[in-house]
Amino acid sequence: MNYSVISGDIISSTSLGSGDKQILEAHLQTLLETLKEHFNSYGRVLKGDYLECVIPNAAEALRVCLAIKSYVKTIPISEKSLKRDKNRAKLFKEYGVRLAIGYGTLDRYDPAKGVIDGEAIYYSGRKISSKSTHDKERVVIKNTMFFMSKDEVMNKKWTAILELLDVLFTKATQRQCEVVYLKLLGNNEDAIAKKLGIDQSVVNRHSTNIGWNAIETAVSYFNESLTE
Repeated sequence: MNYSVISGDIISSTSLGSGDKQILEAHLQTLLETLKEHFNSYGRVLKGDYLECVIPNAAEALRVCLAIKSYVKTIPISEKSLKRDKNRAKLFKEYGVRLAIGYGTLDRYDPAKGVIDGEAIYYSGRKISSKSTHDKERVVIKNTMFFMSKDEVMNKKWTAILELLDVLFTKATQRQCEVVYLKLLGNNEDAIAKKLGIDQSVVNRHSTNIGWNAIETAVSYFNESLTE
């Protein structure tokens, strides 16, 4: 049986003050609990700025990945953090989190004991480690979402699609990300309008501006590809 494991590394987390770091970690814990309810996933936060999430239904991985991406971009940071290290804090606001989907087997998976071991987590963890910008003076970010498996054809296909999705999410505003996150969890526009306290027409405009149709198509295609 194949699993999808997502490893994630918060971008420029070192630029955040201690208060913002605590808020970030609390938000990540809330996110992982929500994902568990919707996808039966198991997630954990390590060192306050690194997350791992196992998705037993591997075909749901892109939906979960984009949900994490959009949610992290909605997390507010204080003016104090922005002033302290303006350039790095700007990177956090713009990119949020670096994510890698690892697709493969898990030799050992026991959520109750916190055990995750095997191909899938090796792939996702290795990809994130190779892209980390921790301790680098000059940070250049080209892409923030990755896919890795033992199938090179699959890797090339999903790398190309994720690079295109990356462009949409990098340009997305906080409100657009709120809308996309709720849509990825299955909410319709009327429900989202009520949750966010805005008109349904505004929700629709945000969806159109971020490119929701393309996001939805990619998520459906990923689901179909890994279900076959």
